[in-house]
Amino acid sequence: MAETAAAAAAAVAAESSSPAPSIDPRSGFCAATRTFHSLRPASPLPPPSLPLSFPSFAFSFLPSSPLPSHPALVDAANGDAISYPELLSQTRSLAAALRSTVAVSKGDVAFVLSPPRLDVPVLYLALLSLGVVVSPANPVSTPPEISRLVGLSRPSVAFATSSTAHKLPSDLPTVLLDSPRFRSFLKADSAPVPDVEIMQSDTAAIQYSSGTTGQVKAAALPHRSFIAMAAGFHALRPVDGPQVTLLGAPMFHSLGFFFALKGVALAETTVVMTAEASRYGLPALRRVVCGGAPLHVAAARRFQSRFPRVELQQGYGATEAGGISRMINPEECCHLRSAGRLAQNVEVKIVDHVTGNILSVGQKGELWVRGPALMKGYVGDDEANASAFDSEGWLKTGDLCYIDQDGFVHVVDRLKELIKYKAYQVPPAELEHVLQSSPKILDAAVIPYPHEEAGQIPVALVVRQPGCDISETEVMDYVAQQVAPYKKIRKVLFVDRIPKSPSGKILRREIINQICGSVSRL
Repeated sequence: MAETAAAAAAAVAAESSSPAPSIDPRSGFCAATRTFHSLRPASPLPPPSLPLSFPSFAFSFLPSSPLPSHPALVDAANGDAISYPELLSQTRSLAAALRSTVAVSKGDVAFVLSPPRLDVPVLYLALLSLGVVVSPANPVSTPPEISRLVGLSRPSVAFATSSTAHKLPSDLPTVLLDSPRFRSFLKADSAPVPDVEIMQSDTAAIQYSSGTTGQVKAAALPHRSFIAMAAGFHALRPVDGPQVTLLGAPMFHSLGFFFALKGVALAETTVVMTAEASRYGLPALRRVVCGGAPLHVAAARRFQSRFPRVELQQGYGATEAGGISRMINPEECCHLRSAGRLAQNVEVKIVDHVTGNILSVGQKGELWVRGPALMKGYVGDDEANASAFDSEGWLKTGDLCYIDQDGFVHVVDRLKELIKYKAYQVPPAELEHVLQSSPKILDAAVIPYPHEEAGQIPVALVVRQPGCDISETEVMDYVAQQVAPYKKIRKVLFVDRIPKSPSGKILRREIINQICGSVSRL
């Protein structure tokens, strides 16, 4: 393990190559291949065939003697901290205990259902070091929702807390993170775990996404995906000393999951928000990273007005593709309507989703992406994989985008039927199924509507059953009782019919155009 980690560190420290002469140094567009390339300094990666887990890669960047003196993790609510020596010790102890006591091994899937906790990153690292696949889920999900996710990922064990364990299937073995038993695992003085050969292509995590359609799917991400993203952040890390990152994104979310891990590779202090925090003074705040949902320009301008010395770094990515673009300096942060420039080792195409033609600078089309951070595919869903990838390995994001002459990515709209409420993915088809199960509702459709704070909100168009007078409040309450809070319907419009194609497909784009053109109705 030490040899592979050293090799990885050496590879990342190697000299980067400059863009090929045929690539426009301003936009990143290659006219010969009709492909946009990243203009960031390349982040050389370990050879794909090199056995290497993400934890080994991340720990290889830490100085061995002495380890960093600043904390690795801090609880924002009470100030509890885990030092870097404790992080390594707890990770190894937990891995050994899980191997010997819980009997997990390489290839097993561990379902994690927990609110933010200081020991969750430790759990992730321990499981990944064993080759166990980590599958985190939203702890506010309902039991039926969790049952579906468990059915997709097929875990052999779950990690939960006393407040979430009751939502899990009764036949799934569960370890409580807030139990004395688990605390003892972190301090177990047991024999070291035998080295497990983990390939970079092995699955590291299963994360849940609606992909390009409305049904939730299980995306399998390899270790190399997280290695590639961490290498990119490491190459562009600030040189003015150790950084402190306040982690506001939930750790089950693809963004929060990665940020909980990449802090180790960058020797940062990650402050975990484990509860609602009161107002803090923010004199040391230097940059805020925003991603996962569209940021309204008016909100961005208000932030800049209040915090004129703070960089607001927007980014764009996907569960299936990792980070695609982001901002890295004050100049880029001025482009409020964009999502930054392409990340290292990423290449994209803009494709006309009707004709299939590959487009150029400034032209709008579906963004296709290729790079080392891509998922392996959706678990057990060959049909979805065939739709998501083309024959050359390009992932179709379902997002309507364009790239301007300066290489900035602009996300215009979504081709996929997906609502992003405060970075959470809300599948319209799921809510429509719930609505149509009501005996008082004849038909229904759910669409996204722009919202300054949330990005988008789910709006329901409802056709009442003849003779029924169900109200807006009743509709919203009916849905709220059956879904997680972030999936709730926020507005109801009663209509006479739902526009549909001859085959019965809801004409969602037509509805959106009609509704968004009648702002006064909302």
